[in-house]
Amino acid sequence: MTFIHLLIIALIQGVTEFLPISSSGHLILFPNLTGLQDQGQVIDVAAHVGTLAAVVLYFWADVRIGLAGIPRMLTGRIDTPGSKLAFLLALATIPVILFGLVLNLTGIDQMLRSTAVIGWTMLGFGLVLYWADRKEPSPKTDADWSLMDALMMGLWQAVALIPGTSRSGITITAGRMLGYNRHDAAKLSMLMSIPTIFASGALLTAEMIGTADASAARDGAVVAGMSFISALLALSLMMRLLRTTSFTPYVIYRVILGAILLFIAYT
Repeated sequence: MTFIHLLIIALIQGVTEFLPISSSGHLILFPNLTGLQDQGQVIDVAAHVGTLAAVVLYFWADVRIGLAGIPRMLTGRIDTPGSKLAFLLALATIPVILFGLVLNLTGIDQMLRSTAVIGWTMLGFGLVLYWADRKEPSPKTDADWSLMDALMMGLWQAVALIPGTSRSGITITAGRMLGYNRHDAAKLSMLMSIPTIFASGALLTAEMIGTADASAARDGAVVAGMSFISALLALSLMMRLLRTTSFTPYVIYRVILGAILLFIAYT
């Protein structure tokens, strides 16, 4: 693969992973609409590694607290901020892992990789995000994250396995519906992405073991580095903007792109 091809893939993954516009949808659309070579699993894993590193670095203060709480959580003591955060993140990740296994084992995941599906999910869930974002939030903050809220957001996160839905978009939508302000809904969504991206990356790694070569490893390293930089910049910009702006610009983008994709799919 050429450097330009790798750069485009890294930028798509890095920029769209944390914005509510669907990274998986864009990565599927890129080869579908351009006719270029599909990037393959090695590049997918590398892009995931880059975005995972970006979100861990950006939220390192919270990640460190959660990591420190894992030993207490494993012994059943959910009595500190760290053990509570670790437990709730684990709970929120269970639905997406189970649903992902079902889709993977049945082959349904491949059936969903179509322009029409991405068009409908891009449009439909964009409008749902707009509706949820118009609601006046209650005084809930990320410190109020509860077992029921984590489970609810986790169930919504599982829906994001349908391409075009957007993992960050659907979990932010759930957070807004549960009463969190924009910034805290996004923060919880980003923290939820850490175990989810790790789990999906581990699954892809297991599937590709024995198939990668030196050239693919080199391309993967390039993509991981560029995905990290682009994801960190996009995440920083979005979290800063959310203190003063709504999700409407992302909704407009989703609606326009969804309409274009549906036109392409049905004509």
